[in-house]
Amino acid sequence: MEYVYAALLLHKQKKEINEANIANVVKASGAEVNEAQVKALVAALADVNIEEAIKAAPVAVAAPAAPSGGGASEAKKEAELPSAKTEEQAMEGLSALFG
Repeated sequence: MEYVYAALLLHKQKKEINEANIANVVKASGAEVNEAQVKALVAALADVNIEEAIKAAPVAVAAPAAPSGGGASEAKKEAELPSAKTEEQAMEGLSALFG
């Protein structure tokens, strides 16, 4: 994922997206560089118009904040609600995966 972020950062700064620049950005972030992943990303982005891809990407919209009318009493009521799944139900679900 850091390689994609590096490419987006380079695009935003209007820098060339090449192996050396991506490797430098990833190194600067403190992550180790996998040269094979860098080469694969640069090759994959060769024919991509990043600006168009960004415009076409779905945008996540943040949900509106809930009104804060109740304060602490509302938080206490929510804490008292039983959870949707008990531990036993969760374990049954896991056993179905491996059963």
